Amino acid sequence: MDFDLPREVRLVRRAVREFADATVAPLVEQMEQRDEFPATLARSLGDLGVLGLVTPAEYGGSNLGHLARTVAVEEVSRVSAAVGISLQVHHMATAALGEFGSDAQKAKYLPALCRGDSLGTCAITEPTGGSDLLGMTSTARAVGDGYVLNGRKCFITNCHLSEAVVTVAKTGEGPKGISAFIVEKGTPGFAAGRHEHKLGLRGADTGELVFRDCHVPRENLLGNEGDGMTIALKTIGEGGRPGMAATSLGILQACYDESVRFAKERTLYGRPIAQLQAIQWGVAEIFAELQASRWLCYHASWLKDSGRDCGVESTLAKMYVSEAAVNAAKKAVEIHGACGAMMEYAVQRLFRDAMVCVSAGGTTEIGKLVVARAALA
Repeated sequence: MDFDLPREVRLVRRAVREFADATVAPLVEQMEQRDEFPATLARSLGDLGVLGLVTPAEYGGSNLGHLARTVAVEEVSRVSAAVGISLQVHHMATAALGEFGSDAQKAKYLPALCRGDSLGTCAITEPTGGSDLLGMTSTARAVGDGYVLNGRKCFITNCHLSEAVVTVAKTGEGPKGISAFIVEKGTPGFAAGRHEHKLGLRGADTGELVFRDCHVPRENLLGNEGDGMTIALKTIGEGGRPGMAATSLGILQACYDESVRFAKERTLYGRPIAQLQAIQWGVAEIFAELQASRWLCYHASWLKDSGRDCGVESTLAKMYVSEAAVNAAKKAVEIHGACGAMMEYAVQRLFRDAMVCVSAGGTTEIGKLVVARAALA
């Protein structure tokens, strides 16, 4: 086995790390205060090349693959998990379009998404829940040369930033009664609704999408009628869950970095607290979680790039790493002592961000059900 990252992935890591430190870091406080995604950042991400990591070159991407995507999301999330989740959700949309879109759809939407003209999004979750796809209430009724959509989607990342939304709605009953659509901003009857204000991941655009007698032309059907369940499950399972795992991994890395820095700089009893056994144990626990989490994320991404089934491994990565990030952030706050409760220190933001990541992209409980089915098979 070769545990070295491919050269092109190492280059992605270096480029994204430099970009995150130079361009994203100065925007973090503004994002925290305003809870808005910076207007120029999508184009900057496009110029960097990370918006097209899982998109073929003929449509404006680099097609470097999902391991490169994981590393990019990890490096961005180390500085801002809000930007990390925005990037990974964008990749969910481009991957869905790339895999299930027609040649005409890919040529129409993917180049603009890779440039950063807007960020992509997938709208699946509804007020009734995100995991119960068959329980969705959004409908799409075939009328003439298209479909009329009615319904509401909630907790959608990038919903106010996207020019073209990938969404699903019921066209019938049962698993084959769900279809996927591409809905463009400005379509009559389609609107972005409220902007959600979250505990963490502040600056990531989160809100609702509303469809009221929204007419979508037939050529905007993604895949075939009845493919919506397959598209949604694949997009969530092989895109959303490993993407959230990578976002959580970046938080974990930041927890480690902040804890080590503080432990070396903070003195107590006349010496750095890094020399105290209790602090050493805390740092060791964070480091262990970081190492285990990184290989879970990388393995799932490697499987995806190898064309092998990665659903269980991606779910396992999301389930484990998001919880590990919460544990690490809590430990990092404790290592900082009273300073950990102060807004001037990054660890309080890392804790809030980690808490939001637990439910985003599939809860831990859903993850356990998926992993249990495989473990008991």
